[in-house]
Amino acid sequence: MWVELTDLPIDPARAREFVGGDPRFGGIVTFDGVTRAEHDDAHGALSYLEYEAYDDMASVQIRRLVARAMESWPVGRVVVLHRTGVVKPGEVAVIISVACEHRAQAFEACRFLIDTLKAEVPIWKKDVFEDGFTRWVDPTQHGKSRTT
Repeated sequence: MWVELTDLPIDPARAREFVGGDPRFGGIVTFDGVTRAEHDDAHGALSYLEYEAYDDMASVQIRRLVARAMESWPVGRVVVLHRTGVVKPGEVAVIISVACEHRAQAFEACRFLIDTLKAEVPIWKKDVFEDGFTRWVDPTQHGKSRTT
C-alpha cells in the first residue's frame, strides 16, 4: 500500500510501476483525476484548484478506505496519491491504482476508493478563477459549488 498527500506533482508512471509487475495480478486499473479547464460565464477561466487537507486525519482515513477495499476485493497492491495546494488545469490532482487478480475486481475496488475518498476524507477543494473569484466545492454535489 502506498498512500500519500503531497504538494508536489504526481507522477502517474511511478504509481503504475508500484502496482505492476506481479504476475499474480492480471487486472490493474488506474484512475487519474485531472483538473479540467473550466470556464465560468461571470468569472472567466479557471486559473487553478487549491486543495486543503487535514493531513494526519486524511492519511488515516485513506488507509482505512484501502483496508476496507482489501476486505471486499482481493486487492494485491494499491496506490492512493492526492495533491494539496495549487493544482492547475491539466495537472493530476489524485491518482488511484489497484491491482487484483481480475479486471472486474480492480475496477470495482478503484471506483469504491475514489467515490468514498471524495465523500468521506477531509480534503477540500477551492476553485480560483482568473478574475480572483473563489468558491469552495462540495464533493458530494458533483459539480455544484458553494460560493464564498
